[in-house]
Amino acid sequence: QVQLVESGGGLVQAGGSLRLSCAASGRSFSSYAMGWFRQAPGKEREFVTAISWSGGSTDYADSVKGRFTISRDNAKNTGYLQMNSLKPEDTAVYYCAARGGWGTPRAKVHEYDYWGQGTQVTVSS
Repeated sequence: QVQLVESGGGLVQAGGSLRLSCAASGRSFSSYAMGWFRQAPGKEREFVTAISWSGGSTDYADSVKGRFTISRDNAKNTGYLQMNSLKPEDTAVYYCAARGGWGTPRAKVHEYDYWGQGTQVTVSS
């Protein structure tokens, strides 16, 4: 079992930056691939980015490539999402998720076993 808690969300102007954190507790976080998803009001939850258990492999949605960076520190049981050049369309609740079994980055909601409660990111124009 893994518990995930996101933090770092908030209100930022367009063009600004935020860094989200995902703190994990429970079983060894280092064996889990991690992903970030987001959900805007009235829309389905969508893939943002993911990283393998080792950090050696990553994947990004086209909409965030070149602006967002995923990373992890297994010694601290924490994952990160650095978001730069934010746009109003990035406004959403951001969720981190973990996928067990020494997994590779995956982009589907159903491929993840554990989820955090989400953190709100609001980008004003």
